[in-house]
Amino acid sequence: MSDILGTPEFNNRHQSIESAFEYGSRVGLWRVLDVFKDYGIPITTFTCAAAAEKTPHIIERVLEDGHEIASHGLRWITYQDMYRETEREHIRCATQIFKRMLGGQPLGWYTGRDSPNTRELVAEQGGYIYDSDSYGDELPYWLNVKVQDGNLITRKPHLVIPYSLETNDMRFSSSPGFTHAEPFYQYLKDSFDTLYEEGAHTPKMLTIGLHCRIIGRAGRIKALKQFLQYITAKPDVWICRRDDIAKHWYENHPATSDNTANWM
Repeated sequence: MSDILGTPEFNNRHQSIESAFEYGSRVGLWRVLDVFKDYGIPITTFTCAAAAEKTPHIIERVLEDGHEIASHGLRWITYQDMYRETEREHIRCATQIFKRMLGGQPLGWYTGRDSPNTRELVAEQGGYIYDSDSYGDELPYWLNVKVQDGNLITRKPHLVIPYSLETNDMRFSSSPGFTHAEPFYQYLKDSFDTLYEEGAHTPKMLTIGLHCRIIGRAGRIKALKQFLQYITAKPDVWICRRDDIAKHWYENHPATSDNTANWM
């Protein structure tokens, strides 16, 4: 997922692709953080633990600005065919790294390249109050997830706060997708307007996915600025972190037998 589309897999390191990703931490991240700071808006960042270890200055700035750091796994790799025990160990290691760097347990989890075991292993690890490995709704929802404690397997309520792949700047790097800032802004605005209208009668949630190496480009950041200017002028809009949504859901819409389905 970069500006170099259709790139074949290399057996060795791909220096061009690496530099496209490096732009995010060298330039794009700081531009994006500055925009949110200007508007006083808190966000949730999905952060890989191994990357966090190598960039403590970034973690410091993100926390200083009042943002949530949710775990994006140990490394940005695909877990689909990974052994369950190996994935369990990766989740444990990522959690320990974040505990050490943040001074406490991260509350959110999003792998994005998850396996059929991921949700159960996250729930089993404990301490996470939500995961976002779902694209199947516009509101949070509860699942009864199996957890293993020794030889005992039980189920416990687990909150899912869905993510989105369509109100997402990754579509700058896919075909068909956005070619410049204006269509991205218009798509976000249209999505917001629909949900804002529906929200007069029932709760609605809009998730927007951003990547510092993508939206952080000089020609694209305008879309983010325009959108923030638009929604901050609207009344009755709560712009918040995902852990704030989770806490609100726990308090106001707790898990019950009527709203919680079994997972797997």
